[in-house]
Amino acid sequence: QVQLVESGGGLVEAGGSLRLSCAASGRTFSSYPMGWFRQAPGKEREFVAAISWGGGGATFYADSVKGRFTISRDNTKNTVYLQMNSLKVDDTAVYYCATKRRVYSGTSGGYDYWGQGTQVTVSS
Repeated sequence: QVQLVESGGGLVEAGGSLRLSCAASGRTFSSYPMGWFRQAPGKEREFVAAISWGGGGATFYADSVKGRFTISRDNTKNTVYLQMNSLKVDDTAVYYCATKRRVYSGTSGGYDYWGQGTQVTVSS
């Protein structure tokens, strides 16, 4: 049973920083890509960032967060992180981490397993 548990959300002023964590369990963490998504009120869920399986040598970002957010993974801790800097009011959303069912898969396409989400609120 794959489980993903996000943490690290909260309230921050615009321009500030937060680091989200997602702890995974239930299988060999390093063999699967990981992604971060977000959903703002009244909007559809959108892609934020993704990192390849293994050492995480390949990372991908939505244009809206490129240069401000950094995704990373620590396979010894079965955890993926999202460092968010220079936060904007528009970054306010519930942030979800996700992974895929198939081992050694790429970061693009649909994701199969999701965490419960963590709220990030950026005030002006």
